[in-house]
Amino acid sequence: MTTTTPISPLSVVDALRGDRARRPPADTSSAAGLRAELEDGIYEILGAETLVVPITVRAASLRQSSRSTDLSQSPTGLLRGVLVSQLLRLLTVGVTVEHAFDDAVAAWRGEVEAGNLLAYLNQLDGDERARLATDVTAHAVTLTRAMGEVPRRWMPRTGVRATQRLAAGRVVLRDVIDLIVGSTVGDVASVVLFDVTTSPLGEGAERALRYHALVQTLRTSIVPLRTAMFSTATGELWMRDVDHELLGRSVREVLSAVRDQWVLR
Repeated sequence: MTTTTPISPLSVVDALRGDRARRPPADTSSAAGLRAELEDGIYEILGAETLVVPITVRAASLRQSSRSTDLSQSPTGLLRGVLVSQLLRLLTVGVTVEHAFDDAVAAWRGEVEAGNLLAYLNQLDGDERARLATDVTAHAVTLTRAMGEVPRRWMPRTGVRATQRLAAGRVVLRDVIDLIVGSTVGDVASVVLFDVTTSPLGEGAERALRYHALVQTLRTSIVPLRTAMFSTATGELWMRDVDHELLGRSVREVLSAVRDQWVLR
């Protein structure tokens, strides 16, 4: 069952650390079996069919239910999420954030030169921009109060992108993890995956947590220790220790997403 952790008295960093004495041995053998299960499942769905355009699965594909509309996927919601993720990156490297919206926008503009979201930001009028700034600032306050200081010895990596090609490239798994801490080198599991969302946590967040763990396992061939997500909308932190059941469930969810996309073609 998902661990739901209040932000007080623990900081997010304290919660992610957990009990170091209880960390399991590093699992370097499960990745091959998970990949084989995915390959077999994809073949059952696609057969030998050749695809000009591959089927792409992302965490967003798994977050959103086909029976509902996720307001966080609106342009404003997406932009808010991007800017709050930028603030996480600044906080992680020890930057003091004084003007949340302006600092986040400046950091983001330093990374992107063009795109639909940047164009959307540029066309906002004064009132719309002010409302977005107020919204981002509120989420920034929640994140800053909860986060805590990330130790440099944890080797924090932010905005980590991953791509895994399956079935001879006919299916592509893509992922972006806001923050990864810990090392893949060692006798015990120590890697923690952390994502921040500006939406309340729900079933979609559960699927995204599992997906992050699965893609990380395939990417590094080492099972991470835990996967976590923090909501700046509610102040909740959800954490799951990564085990065989969690990874197997994510495999089934990925195959379901592939099947759904294939049926729609």
